[in-house]
Amino acid sequence: MSLNPYSGRLAHTFWGAGVVDRLEQGVDPVVDVPFTLSRTDAIGTAGSCFAQHISRTLVQRGFNYLITEKFQGEFGTTDENYGMFPARFGNIYSPRQLLQLFERAYGLRQPRADWWRGKIGGFIDPFRPRIQTTGFPSVEALHADRERHLAAVRQMFEQCQAFVFTLGLTETWMSSVDGSVYPLAPGVVATEMPGADAKFHNFGVNETVSDMIEFLDRLAMVNPQVKVILTVSPVPLIATYEDRHVLVSTIASKSILRAAVEEVIRQRPDISYFPAYEIVTGPQARGRFYGQDLREVTTAGVSYVMSLFFRHYLATDIDNSTNTPDASAQDVRLSMEDQQRFSDLAAIICDEEAIAQ
Repeated sequence: MSLNPYSGRLAHTFWGAGVVDRLEQGVDPVVDVPFTLSRTDAIGTAGSCFAQHISRTLVQRGFNYLITEKFQGEFGTTDENYGMFPARFGNIYSPRQLLQLFERAYGLRQPRADWWRGKIGGFIDPFRPRIQTTGFPSVEALHADRERHLAAVRQMFEQCQAFVFTLGLTETWMSSVDGSVYPLAPGVVATEMPGADAKFHNFGVNETVSDMIEFLDRLAMVNPQVKVILTVSPVPLIATYEDRHVLVSTIASKSILRAAVEEVIRQRPDISYFPAYEIVTGPQARGRFYGQDLREVTTAGVSYVMSLFFRHYLATDIDNSTNTPDASAQDVRLSMEDQQRFSDLAAIICDEEAIAQ
């Protein structure tokens, strides 16, 4: 009898068998998942830029991607960034920002910052500053759009049967008045910023874990049956505000996020982690999934990531599934026209890009 505790372990637990021997066929680091999804499950997503790749692929593969906020032609709004997200909230980079979105939607947080004056004119929402390029023509129009938007956010949280969140950044800008966090430093996008006394903050592991757990607890209060999948974005920082090289900050930030997610799923084993980060950045990928800028994930990279997602998260009886969403979720499924419109959106919206402009 061997005394070596590793004797008899499964092949995927060894680097040679799990990685090196699988290079030609393709390395698949997903071992098991706590649940599967049907095409009829209403799926909501949020997160950093990489989350848009996930949502777009879900639509292209015929999944029930949940859209609760559509363009209706209301005064002051333009047909811009509707359908890219379940509700028009833009990129959500951190668990703190996601928790804040929930709190604002349910009236649990009223940030001091109400509006900013955009650099190209118009009034912009401090918490979704790039969802409408020209801003809003008046504060009243912004308020009306925000009210509709937050109602759509509540609908998303309550109706989604699965929710995928992609953690992207730890660096943020935070109000020194009330602690509210912004997707971007105010001065990047605005010239007049009432109530935006912002300071730089870099979230650590403990903060990230605490924020994620608090969000999960609150989500469960309004949607007890929702299935949650967490991922970490493989897209590097476009810039860092720390006094160090951007490469060092990128690795630090992703390490914090990955460690935080690990702690979350240890505390909540019903939450699933999908290793998109490892699939793209691991040594087995040899950098081939990045474009020339070494930031953007290529179409081939996204396709490979999503092929593994579908392989493991699709119910085996998917084609004959009798599982149907409730009536309220069916009402917001994408029409064929909406699916085509979504698929035609080629560019990934990345708030970070404004930093380097």
